[in-house]
Parts: sequence; structure tokens; C-alpha cells
Amino acid sequence: MLRFPSHLMKALLLLCLLCTSAFADTQEDIEYARAGDLSLKLDLHRPQAENPPLIVYVHGGAWRAGTKSDVPIYDLLGQGFAIASVDYRLSTQAQFPAQSHDIKAAIRFLRANAARLHINTNQVAIAGSSAGGHLAALVGVTNGQKDLEGKLGDHLDQSSDIDCIISLYGASNLQTILGQSTEDGLEVRVPALKLLLGGLPNQQPDLARLASPVAHLDKKDPPLLLIHGGADPQMPPQQSEELAKAYTAAGLTVTHIVLPTSLHGGSEFYDEKRTQIMADFLKKHLTN
Repeated sequence: MLRFPSHLMKALLLLCLLCTSAFADTQEDIEYARAGDLSLKLDLHRPQAENPPLIVYVHGGAWRAGTKSDVPIYDLLGQGFAIASVDYRLSTQAQFPAQSHDIKAAIRFLRANAARLHINTNQVAIAGSSAGGHLAALVGVTNGQKDLEGKLGDHLDQSSDIDCIISLYGASNLQTILGQSTEDGLEVRVPALKLLLGGLPNQQPDLARLASPVAHLDKKDPPLLLIHGGADPQMPPQQSEELAKAYTAAGLTVTHIVLPTSLHGGSEFYDEKRTQIMADFLKKHLTN
């Protein structure tokens, strides 16, 4: 009989336990609402845990591209969190505030179906990257804001409230973003904003303000974690600086991390160190 040293057996057993505890199952293409004839869907990734706490993840793509299949925070499953990655109407399909209406409808759906989906939605986190970071922050600081709530889905009796926010290199103030942008950034940001708002921010000032997280802060807003590249040529790092300063001025809980030489996204935002920072933040503020 082949025998393994006891220390190797223990290591193999630990590895098996970690694997089974981190990754359980994924349910894809769950319809959470309909917008006209369009089916709005999400993917739910669950760890091997009983009723895990939930992160709603919002993908990036300049508001006009991207899909729910892009989940760079996937390693947070290994920290015991479920992740619902949400598709929303892109700006090529509908102008703002449709995107906010969709994400809030997804949160209401998840709360209404928490028992069936085996997730804990007593408190919910939201996270996003780039344009998704902007939408995550916006949804997170507008609990109960009627203009951004919408009336999609079958669960209007449910809350879309968020209990903590992670914004990764996202926008916070669409009224100042163009003045902060590099020439390369303007090539992306100008057409993206025209699609999102139906015009540039100075042409649509009320809508640009409605779409700006900094314009909605109050004393009840949830804890916020911001991570941004200091050399980001696409999303000005001043955007996270603005939101962090506004949070501090309002007496709210905020952690602002700058990766000095990092650009717009990249593996360093989701490496072991940053994943642990996000996990620690979530564990501290999702006190189910």
C-alpha cells in the first residue's frame, strides 16, 4: 500500500477543505426583472457556506459595454461571500437613470428570493469597477431615492438599501470629470457621457448631478471603500478624491486607497493583498 507522510496528508486535506469551502455553485442567467421586452439577468456565485452574506457586483465598460460574466472580485468567494453579478441596460440601450433602476431592481429581487437562493440579504454590499464603480457608489448612497429607484420587477415591496460600498476606480462627480480628464481620457469619456446622459454634462446639468454620488450624501450613507490608480489615464483619480473628501466632511466612514503607479484597472486591484483589504472591509461592515 502506498503511504504518504502525515504532513503531506494534512496539507492535502486542508487544501480539499479550502477548495470545497470556497467554491460551491453558480446559477447563471437568473431573470430578475424585465424592461419592456428585455430580460434583465444576473449570475449568482455561492461559496460552500450556509446563507452567506451577499455582494452585488456591477461590471464596468464605460456604461456602454461589458457583461456580468466579468467578475474580477471572484476570489472573495474564498472569503465566504456570495456574489451576484448583475447585467443592466447599457447606455446603447437606455439612457440614465435606467442603469440605477436595473441594479436596484436586482437588489429587491435578491432580497425577495433570499431563502430560495440560500443567501443572507439582511445586509447587502455593492461593489463595482470603473463605470460599475460609479454605479455601485451611486446606488449605495441613494437608499430610498425615488428618482433612482424605478419601478422595475415584481418586488417593489422589498428594500434596495445597501449597507457598504466598494468602488474600484469609479467616477463620483460627472459635473467635474471632464475638467479632470487627460486628452486620452476625454476620447473615452466624452462619447461615453453623451450616450449615458444624452449630452455632455454641461448640456444635461440636472441629469449629470442626479448621476453623481457626491450630490447625494447624507448622514445615513453606508461605509465606503475606494481604490484608485494614481496614474489612471481613463478615470481621473480626483474622482475618488472628491468622494472621499465629501464623505469625510459629512462625518461618514470612508477608506481611500491610492495605488500610486497603477493605471485604469489591472491585476493589482484584485491580487491577494487587495482582496484581503476588501474582505476585511466587508467583514467589518456586514455584521449580519
